Amino acid sequence: MGKDVIIACDFDSAQKTFEFLDKFTGKKPFVKIGMELYYAEGPSIVKELKARGHKIFLDLKLHDIPNTVKKSMAVLSRLDVDMTNLHAGGTIRMMEAAIEGLTRPDGTRPLLIAVTQLTSTDEESMKKDLLIEKPIDEVVMHYAENAKKAGLDGVVCSPLEAGKVHARCGDGFVTVTPGVRFADGDVGDQKRVMTPLEAKKIGSDYIVVGRPITAAADPVAAYERCLNEFVG
Repeated sequence: MGKDVIIACDFDSAQKTFEFLDKFTGKKPFVKIGMELYYAEGPSIVKELKARGHKIFLDLKLHDIPNTVKKSMAVLSRLDVDMTNLHAGGTIRMMEAAIEGLTRPDGTRPLLIAVTQLTSTDEESMKKDLLIEKPIDEVVMHYAENAKKAGLDGVVCSPLEAGKVHARCGDGFVTVTPGVRFADGDVGDQKRVMTPLEAKKIGSDYIVVGRPITAAADPVAAYERCLNEFVG
């Protein structure tokens, strides 16, 4: 499995997204479409970016009753995205239903990964707000194991947990890690962060990078810096 940098295109319109990606002349970065952009533009933004040659991680974090998730994933599978996700907290049954819905008649499907705990969540808030008393590492590993049991391809997790996920679930179990910042950058609202080079060393398969690239004075140079640090 090749490592890659996924750019989080957290924009509120197609126009802003295209203006940003047009800077990458001759390159087609792997991009993440999250809730903000998808809710603003709908399926058309996915279709346009696929037509332009981009790989797409559709980051909608589904979490609902199993049947609703199954039907929703069946719709998303027709958009030809490369990766999508859901919340592991929705239970193994929900994740199994998601796989059923996402799998096309010919047996193919996008990668499906589960969010363990959001990178904005630390142990204190998890205990105080969610009443989860177990240590955060233990919770993340349990959720990752549940995702593997359900047949998912991997998890979204903090880079701090990527190596441990591989140790518990195997090297082939994909780790997609947001919360990546340059050593000289602002951590923003992320609580559990790591540099691209550190994420590489600890075993992340994909890193998701937003503002360090999208808000950079030279986004292309920032993207190249990420690739050099993470992929080498």
